[in-house]
Amino acid sequence: MSVTDLAPNDQGSLPQTRRVAAIVYTDNVYPGSSFEALVRLCRERGLSLAGVVQHQVCTAPDRRCDVVLEDLTTGHRTAIFEDRGAGASGCRLDEGALAEATARIEGNLAGGADLLVLNKFGKAECAGGGVVDLMANAVDRGIPSIIGVPKSNLNAWREFAGDCAIELSGDIGEIGQWLASLRAPHAVRT
Repeated sequence: MSVTDLAPNDQGSLPQTRRVAAIVYTDNVYPGSSFEALVRLCRERGLSLAGVVQHQVCTAPDRRCDVVLEDLTTGHRTAIFEDRGAGASGCRLDEGALAEATARIEGNLAGGADLLVLNKFGKAECAGGGVVDLMANAVDRGIPSIIGVPKSNLNAWREFAGDCAIELSGDIGEIGQWLASLRAPHAVRT
């Protein structure tokens, strides 16, 4: 399933190219400050958020940093990398933890939200898993969404999102303009 499969043809709504956004960033340079500013801006505007932002947690200088997802509705934090020891290599994504976080977000979407915020279109999403169903469900419900996309995954993102998405830089001014342009049913606030 892709976002384009669910794009409504409502003439009175904002074009779908403006309702799904990707913050495109250089690989391994996650735009954490851009997401923090986005969340702050949304909360200042009184918008209801569903989704997650990621935080890096480094416990020892000789080990890779782990990623913890913070649920924007509840504040619950979920570690999504497995601790396989200092010598382990390869993907450490904990698919079960990601599924748990995704289920929480889905529940929050069902309760209504003005905006879905997702941390990353990563390897799991490139393969059709991870949070792709959440994005498609948000489009189906008329909820705008925004996600971080590393440049290495940009082609897979474009295949998934098609013409339903706009690509933004990490500049909060640009992100704020996109946010202000939304006229989603849930996000009509002045």
